[in-house]
Amino acid sequence: MTNEFNSRIDLSPLHQGVQRLRSELQKVVVGQHALIDNLIVSVLSNGHALIEGVPGVAKTLSAKLLAHSISSGFSRIQFTPDLMPSDILGTSVFNQKTTEFEFKQGPIFSNLILIDEINRAPAKTQAALFEVMEERQITLDGRQYNMQLPFLVFATQNPIEQEGTYRLPEAQLDRFMMKIEVAYPTDQEELLILKSHHTRTNNNPLAGIERVISGQEVLEYQHLVRQVHAEESLLQYITAIVTQTRNFSGLYLGASPRASFWLLQAAKAKAAIAGRDFITPDDVQHMAFPVLRHRIMLTPDKEMEGSNTNEVIKQILEKIEVPR
Repeated sequence: MTNEFNSRIDLSPLHQGVQRLRSELQKVVVGQHALIDNLIVSVLSNGHALIEGVPGVAKTLSAKLLAHSISSGFSRIQFTPDLMPSDILGTSVFNQKTTEFEFKQGPIFSNLILIDEINRAPAKTQAALFEVMEERQITLDGRQYNMQLPFLVFATQNPIEQEGTYRLPEAQLDRFMMKIEVAYPTDQEELLILKSHHTRTNNNPLAGIERVISGQEVLEYQHLVRQVHAEESLLQYITAIVTQTRNFSGLYLGASPRASFWLLQAAKAKAAIAGRDFITPDDVQHMAFPVLRHRIMLTPDKEMEGSNTNEVIKQILEKIEVPR
């Protein structure tokens, strides 16, 4: 990749790794470029991602493909109404030979965790994720167990079905770096999907996927992203955007300070993917939507008007002066 400036950070390993990841995912996933790019941003930023969309739009498949492209531990947990916290975290089991209790690790003890239909499990099971998502550790029976890094959670949910689901509380949502909304494919993309299924000889979409980067490389890429430069004016710009969500007349709930941190991290990852060691207002504006949309709540009046969070974020971005 050629640039017109001399980069202060060697981002070529990261850029090559991202290209390899994209190539692997695009072997199977047709279109959904925003979904793929945002998943990669979340990995590079060391942040968890909530993926929302109707059934059949490759939410789970994309997360699985990404996990299988990275040489590290992978665990998939299907959330159901009868799932207990111990089914995720693990439990102490009595060993008759040693006459002592031993901790048996649950599926959360891995590197990349895919949680399918996170809103299907009751509140106490959802709450079991709070500590592990925020601090990369769990505390059970007075003992602390640390997660092996990298540790990232990708969770899916269906926005349409309400029966048999438990809405995620704001405290839980805030622990996700971003909420990725997945749309239907275009007519052309759907035709390509159909052709791909028609010509594919192997029914397993993961069969041809190769592990193209290691878990250690992910940690190195995350370190590079943290070094991406942000001018003071852009830090003020991010602060102004997040602060405006708390003062906007159409919002009942504004974004938390955690949103400012994640918006900066996402902008840094976006810049690094583009081969730049500095962020621009475009990076901030682009990442404002996935980082903020699940952290704000519309007033009843705004909802009655048929507005949505994406429209409000757009209005906020239009109101704030862009730094030059």
